[in-house]
Amino acid sequence: MAEPLDKTSERRKTRLQCQGLGLSFGGQRKLADITLSLPSDGITVLMGPNGAGKSLLLRVLHGLIEPSQGHLTWSGQPPGPQVTLRQSMVFQRPVLLRRSVAANLDFILRARGTPDAARRDAALDQVGLLALGAAPARRLSGGEQQRLALARALLTDPDVLFLDEPTANLDPTATSLIESIVHAASEAGTKVMFVTHAPGQARRLADDVVFLNRGELACHAEAASFFSDPGHDAARAYLAGELTL
Repeated sequence: MAEPLDKTSERRKTRLQCQGLGLSFGGQRKLADITLSLPSDGITVLMGPNGAGKSLLLRVLHGLIEPSQGHLTWSGQPPGPQVTLRQSMVFQRPVLLRRSVAANLDFILRARGTPDAARRDAALDQVGLLALGAAPARRLSGGEQQRLALARALLTDPDVLFLDEPTANLDPTATSLIESIVHAASEAGTKVMFVTHAPGQARRLADDVVFLNRGELACHAEAASFFSDPGHDAARAYLAGELTL
């Protein structure tokens, strides 16, 4: 896989600020009073048991869901078209067009008004899929599909990349490839927010950890501090494999 171009010096730095963020559906509270400040670079890993609100929080931060209470800003700007255009998201199950691998990237470039075959091929090379450019995207293996989704997400040089359990259904080899791509994107200047259930993966990736429990922010700490002692009973139980719900 090719090394990504380091755009750190020219990338707009976007810092997240949340104040009293809450989300409710049908009278049920899903997220409550989340106040959070995140650095504009590095990899922030979101952890917590099933139903903690990790995926919902990711969607709120990306502007896909409007919060019921509180507010959030990216470098002072609320979620909106101009902010969203500088962000990308990859889901646990990639959604790919019924086209070739290369055509999936061409679609994004044309939609942005910047068709560029060389840029497309560089993105495919970055994730190790250049040789499969003519193949039907939906016939790729699960790991290859997720790498294509990552290539598509990174094609626009996003300031922020949201990843919602992108390796949940993948084998160790495919997981390692995805993690390498994520590390490279972070080192090139993209802020990464990564949801995972796997403590081992979080240890490999995280610069800082946001731990949610029952829709609330239980703790936010630098990775080394979190894994040595998260300072919260629910987080300790989770890391010990004793908290699943």
